[in-house]
Amino acid sequence: MRLGPHLFPFALRAAPASCRSTLWTRCLPILRHASTAAAVKPKETEAPQYPTYDLSEKDLTRLKFQRNIGVSAHIDSGKTTLTERILYYTGRIRDIHEVRGRDNVGAKMDSMDLEREKGITIQSAATFCDWVATDYEGNKEKYAINIIDTPGHVDFTIEVERALRVLDGAILVLCAVSGVQSQTTTVDRQMRRYNVPRISFINKMDRPGANPWRVINQIRTKLKIPAAAVQVPIGVEDELKGVVDLVRWKAIYHEGAKGQNIVESDDIPAEVLNFAKEKRRELIEQLAEVDDEIGELLIMDEDPTTSQLAQAIRRATVGLKFSPVFMGSAVKNTSVQPLLDGVCAYLPTPSEAPAVAHDTTLPTSAPAVPLVPAEAAPMMALAFKLEEGRFGQLTYIRMYQGSMKKGQFIYHARTGKKVKVPRLVRMHSNEMEDIEEIGPGEICAIFGVDCASGDTFTDGTHSYSMTSMFVPDPVISLALKPVGQEGPNFSRALNRFKKEDPTFRVHVDKESKETIISGMGELHLEIYVERMRREYNVDCTTGKPRVAFRETITQSADFAYTHKKQTGGAGQFARVVGTVEPMEFDEESGKDIGFENLVMGGNIPQNYIPACEKGFYEALEKGTLSGNPVCGARLVLRDGAFHSVDSSELAFRLAIMGAFREIYMNAKPVILEPIMTVEVVAPSEFQSAVIGGLNSRRGTIIDSEVREDEFTAVAEVALNDMFGYASFLRGQTQGKGEFSMEYKKHMPVMPDVQAELHAAYRKTMPQAKK
Repeated sequence: MRLGPHLFPFALRAAPASCRSTLWTRCLPILRHASTAAAVKPKETEAPQYPTYDLSEKDLTRLKFQRNIGVSAHIDSGKTTLTERILYYTGRIRDIHEVRGRDNVGAKMDSMDLEREKGITIQSAATFCDWVATDYEGNKEKYAINIIDTPGHVDFTIEVERALRVLDGAILVLCAVSGVQSQTTTVDRQMRRYNVPRISFINKMDRPGANPWRVINQIRTKLKIPAAAVQVPIGVEDELKGVVDLVRWKAIYHEGAKGQNIVESDDIPAEVLNFAKEKRRELIEQLAEVDDEIGELLIMDEDPTTSQLAQAIRRATVGLKFSPVFMGSAVKNTSVQPLLDGVCAYLPTPSEAPAVAHDTTLPTSAPAVPLVPAEAAPMMALAFKLEEGRFGQLTYIRMYQGSMKKGQFIYHARTGKKVKVPRLVRMHSNEMEDIEEIGPGEICAIFGVDCASGDTFTDGTHSYSMTSMFVPDPVISLALKPVGQEGPNFSRALNRFKKEDPTFRVHVDKESKETIISGMGELHLEIYVERMRREYNVDCTTGKPRVAFRETITQSADFAYTHKKQTGGAGQFARVVGTVEPMEFDEESGKDIGFENLVMGGNIPQNYIPACEKGFYEALEKGTLSGNPVCGARLVLRDGAFHSVDSSELAFRLAIMGAFREIYMNAKPVILEPIMTVEVVAPSEFQSAVIGGLNSRRGTIIDSEVREDEFTAVAEVALNDMFGYASFLRGQTQGKGEFSMEYKKHMPVMPDVQAELHAAYRKTMPQAKK
């Protein structure tokens, strides 16, 4: 009889003592073989099978004529002006108003008084419209378009971030004179992060110095995306009359006081005919590099048909391989309607934009669940923006699956709470239109539902959750103090702003007891202080802006620390041994701090390890050089000791904190400061003064470009040296220069600055801790 490995322990125990060694020798090979087989054969874990949903004919028809788009660009490129024209031509507004209009009305999408006064967009605004588009065969079909107009200023970058998170396509607006600017690069990065296809629109073609071909070349070289014009302008600068459509090969003119009458002609003007042929050839060649069908036709020396060309542009655009470039002038009402036709022809439908969710019952490494915009599928919606309205919290949501009805019960995926939808609306800037039901692929808003930005809502039949948007860290802080006695409106305003804007942070400093607000820039915080005064009647005074310095270590340091405290009765005892070492930023997890447990043999009980990790993260909150958070550090816990009575979670937490502070200076810490990418645009005559001013602020010039009458300088400057630069630049350039600033990275400060910061921090410490 063969002895099975599972019976061996029982047989060994039952055998006489004299036979046990023989039995062991004979059965050991069997046991080894069985254990090896068990080690080699992996456990078969089947991937979970998720139900699939097919799009019905009704779904396909509805989605085919549905577009969700955003309008994004650098500051002052004409996004809001373009959106105003789109709303006028689609019949959503009766008249056109300018961003800084003299009629005191302002653009429809800039609904805040502050936006109209400053002439900038502060909050992204959503709207919807219908457009009867002309396709490449000349057929007319009606499309429903949801539009989100986003801010251009880097301080309000979270508004762009969350809009692009939920959109299927975007219009990237560029200035025909300035071209690709610093914020254009940021918007491009955000579009790539969320895989948003884009069509490019070169605006301000009526301005002196407009050169769309230089801008297209910048899109290819600076943004690293193949691009080609699908239009050629008829006339330039103040002679701009219309455009030539290179795909349909038609001349398009705009007539009427507001360019509302479109006149198409098969006769291409003689002055642009040869140039248009050359640019059409360039379009085909650019497409051939990213599309196989056009590539084959080019090799065969055949000209693609209008249908083949249009379908190839759509394939390449939806596939994120190409960006068709339109051109015109929004302020002169030229070529906005052909751009709308391009949105309908080349940007994806909600069914072509892939969306995924994560099953919360599975580990984070589990494969994502694909979502299908079918009405029959279980409901999935993402809350991407919050606003405090007159009727309570207004939550903007994007429907990814299923449908939502007014009065329906929905489930909050993060908390598991069941909530009722009391009111369902579609937004038109600050106006609302009540609706009874919303389908998949739509954008709408709901009232009276308590949630945070980035939360998922379901119908309760599954456990899926969607990923939230990327939230950058604040770079600047201000001490905030209300004038007079602090009332309830002060904290109410701060809580509201903190909930609406994830980049706006508030905390009370433990030592000075001051309220500190942090944000993305001086303008960002200035806007919120002004809003507190206007909306909550709370006047505030602000302290000197403080830069978000960081600390990091530059070399490894070993520690062996014992925490002992005896005060009668049970005391505190914990011993920890390990290493603190520098850590690189991890792209996957997005973290540059970590804790690793390598304790063997139970020298530290497993239930005390989380307390050690908590102690490490707590110690990182304040470095001993300048009192700023520590980043770029990993703690490896290798060994330790505990006492059966005196050890506790508190003892191990304090031991780790004590160990980190004791050996911190041995790890050669340095202070890091935020470095900003600064772009200055000014008349050419002030070039030497501007560059000299940047050099005096320890700036490093990265790039400069001189055009006919103005120049652009791009530099990297420490944020600490940029305070007061706005008034300094105005004085240097007779008020004609402007600049934009964007966070790039943290870098070590100069040794003398580090010594200053360290000395200043020591002065603020109590005498006992020095």
